[in-house]
Amino acid sequence: MTDETPAETPAAETKSGKADMPPDHLSIDPASKHFDADILRRGIGIRFKDTVRTNIEEYCISEGWVRVQAGRTMDRHGKPLTLKLNGPVEAWFEDLGEDAPVAKA
Repeated sequence: MTDETPAETPAAETKSGKADMPPDHLSIDPASKHFDADILRRGIGIRFKDTVRTNIEEYCISEGWVRVQAGRTMDRHGKPLTLKLNGPVEAWFEDLGEDAPVAKA
């Protein structure tokens, strides 16, 4: 038996293991496996094709795509229809201020 204790993770650390970088894949849909309310509460800034966007439903940095709602169109289950757009995606935590580190592919 050893007296060593396992290294404790800081409370601010996210599931991705980095406290100041947003996850690679995130969704605002609670039914999605990529949904994380704690991360969304911090506020995520998204830049897609060099434009800051506020209407992103889901994104994946490594695969280079975002999903945006297609107007007011709904599917048969009452969920909004989304369009998948391909291009460079950058994400950052808005609560870290102006000099927040940016996650990009």
